[in-house]
Amino acid sequence: MAKDKKVEQITDMDVDFTQWYTDVCTKAELIDYSSIKGMFIYRPYGYAIWENIQHILDTEFKKLGHENVYLPMLIPESLLQKEKDHVEGFAPECAWVTYGGSDKLEERYCIRPTSETLFCEHYKNVIHSWRDLPKLYNQWCSVLRWEKTSRPFLRHREFLWQEGHTMHATEDEARAETQRMLNVYADFMENVLAMPVIRGRKTDKEKFNGAEETYTVECMMHDGKALQGGTSHYFGDGFARAFDITFTGRDNQLHHPFQTSWGVSTRMIGGIIMTHGDNSGLVLPPKIAPIQAIVVPVAMHKEGVQEAAEKLLETLKNAGIRAEIDLSDQSMGWKAAQYEMKGVPVRLELGPRDIENGVCVAVKRTGGEKLTLPLTNVADAVKAVLEDVQKEMYEKALRNLHDHTFDAHTVEEVRDGCQSGGFARMMWCGDEACEVKMKEQAGVTSRCIPFDQEHIGDVCPVCGKPAKHMVIWGIAY
Repeated sequence: MAKDKKVEQITDMDVDFTQWYTDVCTKAELIDYSSIKGMFIYRPYGYAIWENIQHILDTEFKKLGHENVYLPMLIPESLLQKEKDHVEGFAPECAWVTYGGSDKLEERYCIRPTSETLFCEHYKNVIHSWRDLPKLYNQWCSVLRWEKTSRPFLRHREFLWQEGHTMHATEDEARAETQRMLNVYADFMENVLAMPVIRGRKTDKEKFNGAEETYTVECMMHDGKALQGGTSHYFGDGFARAFDITFTGRDNQLHHPFQTSWGVSTRMIGGIIMTHGDNSGLVLPPKIAPIQAIVVPVAMHKEGVQEAAEKLLETLKNAGIRAEIDLSDQSMGWKAAQYEMKGVPVRLELGPRDIENGVCVAVKRTGGEKLTLPLTNVADAVKAVLEDVQKEMYEKALRNLHDHTFDAHTVEEVRDGCQSGGFARMMWCGDEACEVKMKEQAGVTSRCIPFDQEHIGDVCPVCGKPAKHMVIWGIAY
């Protein structure tokens, strides 16, 4: 298929990026709409991407000593009320169960929007001594937040995620865990999802409800808007005090433990689409692609072609490559468009002349480059192509981030630059009033106070007071 040929069913991303995104989600068979607004159906191909993400992250969590648990989906209202700041932040999005069968319940139950309160209730029962710490728990589950607006993967009422909840004997240990898990997310997004990130701390206005500090990895989409990829929160001992969680320390005195939580969700799939996709559809990073290589026989009616293609498939699978074969009677043009739409990293074409020459033709999803690969060591050759595709995807996304990040010295520069698509780096005094004015006057939100600080001015452009931080501003999904 020619490099610039487009799948007709997809809206051009430069004409209407929002509609392009929706088209990709549905045409690539990732997701479908249910009869309940904001609740989506993860189709097999979309769910397979999540399974690959889940498997890789779960392996990383367990390497660090985390254990998986599962807590109830319902939270008694009295339990939710124990941490004031936390409940106030989630109250507008809570969905409530008020009946059990035909009987009205004596107390309302909230369908979990997050599980801090449930974990605290459990930790109170199982933490007694310093020997019980740290508790490094993680949960894979769905949560429900009654969003007013919804978009596939980006904003669901019910969505899938993981939420880690840990307890530590000391503040230093908890702070170290908060940073450690943020780095796990950042490394995963860059090395697996091929999405470059900015690591930093959220402002007090944007931090998680009930947290002392929230850290984030911020990603730039193809259109220059921001997506919060994942967050890690340091709670101090606030929840522990609210829930009266104590342990006997080495000094034989009672102490409150220090808490963290951290999570990522299926929103990452939306990030993959908007970071890497093009006018032919998905472009999937090989490390999480459900199909890494698709074998497409050419002139399959000719003797020996199907058998050779099936042998090629078996070779790839035996080498640990996620490969499939298309033996349908669809045209080559349709097949090329179909697997470009689905973002398969490599298409392998094999016809009579290729078999005669002992080769196959590999077509890379990134740009459509064609390579001739020898069948004698084809698995190693395909793995090398997959590595190149992964690298090319990251480098392209990194260029987009660099090319659309700019320094700003006035509110107007932030407004004009971010509306065109991009991140603004600007000094800030640290006053929430100035942060609010930035949203009102420039239509942006603070994405983070990046760890990598640079001094690009002495004063806050909003108020003229001495600046304390460089902040990344942008328009976010």
